[in-house]
Amino acid sequence: MTMNRAILWAAFGVLLAAAPLRAHHSFAAEFDVTKPIKLTGSLVKWEMINPHSWFHMDVKGPDGQVVRWMIEGGSPNQLIRLGVTKNTLQVGTEFVIEGYLARDGTNKAVGRNFILADGRRLFLGGSVPGGDGAPIVR
Repeated sequence: MTMNRAILWAAFGVLLAAAPLRAHHSFAAEFDVTKPIKLTGSLVKWEMINPHSWFHMDVKGPDGQVVRWMIEGGSPNQLIRLGVTKNTLQVGTEFVIEGYLARDGTNKAVGRNFILADGRRLFLGGSVPGGDGAPIVR
């Protein structure tokens, strides 16, 4: 292997190693603990992907318009350990999400809990404060 080719492969390896670091974020970088939110809506789509799951829900606003929200949850493995599986919520299920708004002003939030119609409250884990058992600091 030539020296140039070795350098090229080394650079490629560094880029691959850095990609996962760039993709992951801290709670404080993306969400605001001083802006709690409670949304009621119905599940449209659920993506159980790493490093975070995403709940897509339709929420009817005060003006009657339906707005699509994306709610971040923990990793699939974390959710399953917490008792949240693909069988917990089916598309069309109405539920309440408690969480925190995104800093960028989009219809995105990180979920802390979701509450089902039967009253069950399930923790969503992930990057939300207290997700690791630590207290929420405001």
